[in-house]
Amino acid sequence: MAEKKVRPTDIKLHQKSRVLEIAFDDGTHFKLPCEYLRVFSPSAEVRGHGPGQETLQVGKENVNINAIEPVGTYAVCLFFDDGHSTGIYSWEWLHHLGVNFDKLWNDYLARLEQAGVQRKPQPAA
Repeated sequence: MAEKKVRPTDIKLHQKSRVLEIAFDDGTHFKLPCEYLRVFSPSAEVRGHGPGQETLQVGKENVNINAIEPVGTYAVCLFFDDGHSTGIYSWEWLHHLGVNFDKLWNDYLARLEQAGVQRKPQPAA
């Protein structure tokens, strides 16, 4: 029997707080920062074309999403204000990012530290 694929039931972009809120039909609900979505873009520009070809994304602390466009019935394309718009975020990828937020984010912070890069604090709202 094939595993049921998750589908979103609600997607809201909160531009002021730079958060994409997404709820899925399995009952999960996530608030994903735009920075997190940008540094974990599924694009070849970020992930490369194979293992070990990833590009560490730096300086994305204040990135925001300008637009969200559907891609068929299986994904969305996020248009970031730094010009990045080549990642196609499938429902499964967004769900994966939500479920694994803590681990992925901590791994990202560790990679920044290993590279000697410090995140710049966000300006006060």
